[in-house]
Parts: sequence; structure tokens; C-alpha cells
Amino acid sequence: MLKLLSKNLQLYSKRLGPVISDTRFFISFSMPEAEEKGSHFLSLENSNTQNTGTHFLSPHHIMQEIVSSADVSQALGFFLWASKQVDLSKTPEIYAAIIHILTRRRLFTKAETFTKELIVIMQKSGHDFVLKAFDLLNGFRGPKFSFEVFDVLIMVFTQMGLLDEAYHVFYRMRKLRKLPCLHACNSLLNGFLKTEKLDIFWRLFDEMLLRGLVPNVFIYNTLINACCYQGDLQRAFQYLDEMVRRKEKPTVVTYTILICGLWREEKINRAINIFRSMESWGVLPNLYTYNAMVDGHCKMANVKEGLVLYSEMLGKCLKPNVITFSTLIDGLCKEGKLKKARQFFVEMIKYGVFPNTFVYNCLIDGHCKASNIDEAFNLYREMLRFGSDLPDVFTYSILIKGLCDVGRVPEGTDLFRKMEFDGIAPNCITYNTLIDGYCKIGVIDEALKLCSDMMEKGIMPNVITFSSLIDGYCKEGKMEIATGLYSEMVVKGLVPDVVAYTALISGHFKCDNLKEAMRLYKEMVEKGLKANVITLSCMVDGLCKVGRVHDAITIFMEKMASGSIENSHKEECLIDEKAEVYNCKPNIITYTNLIYGFCRDRQILEAIKIYREMCDLGFKPDVFLYTVVIWGQCKEGHMFNAMSLHGEMVKTGVLPNAVTYHVLGRGYHRCGDYLSFDRCSQVC
Repeated sequence: MLKLLSKNLQLYSKRLGPVISDTRFFISFSMPEAEEKGSHFLSLENSNTQNTGTHFLSPHHIMQEIVSSADVSQALGFFLWASKQVDLSKTPEIYAAIIHILTRRRLFTKAETFTKELIVIMQKSGHDFVLKAFDLLNGFRGPKFSFEVFDVLIMVFTQMGLLDEAYHVFYRMRKLRKLPCLHACNSLLNGFLKTEKLDIFWRLFDEMLLRGLVPNVFIYNTLINACCYQGDLQRAFQYLDEMVRRKEKPTVVTYTILICGLWREEKINRAINIFRSMESWGVLPNLYTYNAMVDGHCKMANVKEGLVLYSEMLGKCLKPNVITFSTLIDGLCKEGKLKKARQFFVEMIKYGVFPNTFVYNCLIDGHCKASNIDEAFNLYREMLRFGSDLPDVFTYSILIKGLCDVGRVPEGTDLFRKMEFDGIAPNCITYNTLIDGYCKIGVIDEALKLCSDMMEKGIMPNVITFSSLIDGYCKEGKMEIATGLYSEMVVKGLVPDVVAYTALISGHFKCDNLKEAMRLYKEMVEKGLKANVITLSCMVDGLCKVGRVHDAITIFMEKMASGSIENSHKEECLIDEKAEVYNCKPNIITYTNLIYGFCRDRQILEAIKIYREMCDLGFKPDVFLYTVVIWGQCKEGHMFNAMSLHGEMVKTGVLPNAVTYHVLGRGYHRCGDYLSFDRCSQVC
């Protein structure tokens, strides 16, 4: 008999699909009880076969049978059996009844399943389905009525992404003088946070407070998360203090959220302090906490500390996941440590963690930046052959950029066509990469074709697109077209970036249009854009070529003094809290600014000490740094040292510019070496 009942229930489950796919739930009661219920339903089925359409299968009878059932398993059993005989979707009141019964017995998971079915049925009935669903559940009467069905309704709407509908249920509950349970309130708040509707989030929370909400730890976690997302750390910590005052003990989730928020705002010391204090507060950091710390250190270019934390988490028997490995591999690749990154790639597989597209993209990008294009393509082929995820638009964009950077633009175009053939639509980054590649090799016609192609596909050119085209035309000496593109940018509401300005400044200098070059430079500075090393180089060389060496030196020294040179390749690592925490190695721009400061203050020994430290760390001085150190030596009358530095820079392939020779010349003149002064003046 039990086998027969199970067979019939499976037949019913096929009819209802995923709603009743787990028949084990329905026969989880005792064997004798199951046989008794099975006999009852089978006798009803036999009766129905003989008397199709009889009174006992009317909606009223089904409702009566469900409501009068002695227990929930009997009610469910009859509901499932009846659903095989008639289309219950035409009688949603029966769904409302079974949802109330399940909710009253606190079987919320099953209640949510049937509520989803009810919502689908109500959606098919047309507009105002929210109102109809609410009224349907509210209209059920009897001893098995449960107000918690509205909590379930809110949570189901939220899970389905129907936040406005969930909010409407919350609003209707106000008229019933009922506040949703804490779980439903948190579900609704979380929904608006995830969809970045923070105005509604805070308005909703204020309304909940007015209706008597007393937040629990889960709601406090959501509030702190919202504050951190908005960058309001002060308010986040106020909520932390409030929850402690109300005896709501912060959990590992609370502290992990705060740590993520602190890293996002670069409050590094505080993030580390909280992390290191967690155990003393009785809260053990988990995998997600460690991942947050590793990610923070790697994003601040301190992979070394990230690796220390990785070893620490292994020592605490925390198994790393794909996020742990992808974070470390990304950081190592950005630092150019490709061999170490590959070791982690192998190690993650040993842990049973399979690399995803992001991990492959990090490795491919690292090899492309190191000009290891063949190795990058080996990884791409490996990804196609063994990867759990296939290449995406970013994979192709990275490879295309790698090819363009080494001058293999036609091959980049072939790959571009291949990705389209494979059904992967190129995005703005892909198009800009190829456009820039063609502009750099002087094939602007192809760049323009790509520009037309992207617009036909609904992708509008952005600042980078225009900057690449402007740079291409400037290099061709077609300043009128370049200026026209610049004007078009402004008309379209796009703000030219430092690349566009630098291209135009360089182009105008090459065309001997000093006035326009200076005007553009002034405009760029007034707009708050920082000149990068290429901009400064263009200004210095351009001014020196027209004999305005003094102006070139003034601009050069001003930028060195203010430290306002933007690194064109990566963000500056200033000697501030970040450097103090990490003992981080400043980049070439930071060193130049520091050395300039010491030379200006006539502390040449300190300047040389930092210069040597920089060289020992593997940094290669550029023309600007050599010029600053030579200037410092000349200022002190140390002409032999200045000459040695000049020889060193020439030997390492760094060509002195007009400012370098002017600084040397002034040093020779000050020392009375007029012959050497004349030679330098001739070069200038």
C-alpha cells in the first residue's frame, strides 16, 4: 500500500512540477499513518473514477477537507491528491488555505514554495495581483488563520526581486496594525540595499522604527552594511555602539562588514586593528574576514602582507576559496610576479578550487603587460580546453590590448572578429583598445571604421575613444581635425582627459603653435587635471625648442615642488598612512618629489641616500629624476658628482633633455668652467 501511495504522489508531483518535487516530505510521518492516509486517498481516487465531477471534488469540499484536516501532513496529502483531479489554480483560495496551515505550523520553507506558486497564478490574472494576493490571504478565516503569512509574502516578493510589491504588502500591514517579523523586515531592507535604492532603504527603516521595530543583530548588520556602502563610517560605528548598548552582540559578519567598509575608505590602521582585536572580543575571523583583509592589502599594492594572511588562515584550518586565490593571483600579476601567481594557480587546483574566468583573465593580463603574448595565448587555449568557465569579453579585450601594445594590431583585429563569431559581443573597452592600436600605428582610417561600427551597435564613443583619435591625428600633424574632435567632445558633454590635452599640446608644439599649446596647458591646469610625466615632457621639450628654456625650467621645478605630477601608469603611493602601515615602496614619482625636496633644502646627502635606496629597490631613474639629482649636486658645487650622474644616465640609455644641460651649464658657470658651460649652452 505504501509503495502505491508513493507512486501516486510522484504522479501528482509531475503535474505540479518543482512545487512538490520532494515527495519524501509528504510521507515523513509514521508507516501506519502513511498507509491509512494512502488508503483514504486511493479510495477517494477510485470513487472519483466512478463518479467524475461528483460533489466531493467541488472547491468547497476540497477547502473543507483541507481546513478540517487533523494535521498538516493530512492537509498536504489531500491538497496534492486533489490537484491531480482538478485544476486548483482556478481556485487560489485553496492555496491561501494551505499557506495559512503551513505557516501556522511554522513550516515556512514549504509555505514560501506554495506562496510563489500562488503569486504566479495571481500574476496571470492581470494587474493588481499584489492587492489580490494580499486580500486573498487576508480573506481566509478560521482557527488556522496566521498573520505570519504576510511575513512569508514579503519574503517571497523580495526573493523574486519584486521589491515594490513587497513594500506594498508592508504598507497594507500598517492598516492591520501589524509590523512584519524581524526576518521579513531585514529581508525587505536587504532587497533595497542590494538594488542600491538607499533613499527608500532609510525611509523604510525610519517607518519601521515608528511602528515599533526593535532591531536585532541581523538588522544592525544590514544597517552597518548600508552605511559602509555609502562611505558613512561614522554612522556605521554609531550603530555598532548602539547594538552593544542594547546587548546585541556583534558577530563575525558585523566585523567583516566594517573591515570591508574601512578598506574601501582606505582607513587601513583601523581595519587592521579591528581584525587583530576580534579574537580578544570573543569573535573568531572566518574565511570571509580573511578574504576581506587579503583583498584590502592586495588593492593597496601590499601583496606581501596578503600572503602572510594567507599562511595564517591555512594555519587556522580555514580552506581558501576561489575569491582568496583570485585576489592573490590578481595582486601578484599586478606586481609582475607571474611565476608566483602561476604557483598559486596550481595550488588552488590542489585544494579542489577550480579557476574561474576572472583568475584566467588576471594571469593573461599579467603576461600581456609583460609582453609575454605567447604565454598569454597558451593560457587562453588552456582555458578553452580545461576551464570551467569560457573566455568572456574581458578575456578578449585583454588579449587584443596585448597584441596592440606590441604592434600586432592586425592580429588583434582577427581576434576581434573571432570573438564576434563566437557570439561574444565586444564592449566599449574592446573597441577603444583596437581604435587606440590603429591610431598608434597611424592607420586612422581603420580606427574610424571601428568607431562607426561601434556606433551602429549602439555603443557610443567615450572620452577614451576621442582621446585616441585626437592623439592619432596629432601624430599625423592633422591639427585641424584633432581640434574639431576636441570641440565635438565638449559639445557632447564629455570632459577631455589628460591624454587628450597632452596629445593636443604635443601636436601644437610640433606645428610651432606655441600660443595654442600654452593655452591648452593652462586650461588643463585650471580644470584640475594633473599633468602626467608625458605632459611635462612635452612642455619642457616644446618650450626648450623655441628657446624658452627659463619657462621650461620654471614649469619643471614647479611641478617637482608641488608633487602634482600624475603617474601615467599607476596611482601614486604617497608617503602617508598607507606607506606607514605597509612600509610600502614609493614609486618613481614619489622618489622624485622627495629627492627634489631634499635638494631644494640643500640636504644633498639625504637626497643621494634616497636615490641609492631607490636604485637598490629596482627602480630605474628617468630623465626628470636624473635632472633633479644633477641640479642638487650642481647647487652644492659638486660638479664631479654631477658629471658622473650625467655619464650614468647616458650609459643607461636615458637621454638628457634641454633642462638637464641647462642645469649642468649653470653649475659649470658657477664653478668658473666656462668651456664646459659653452658646450652645454650649445646643446640647449
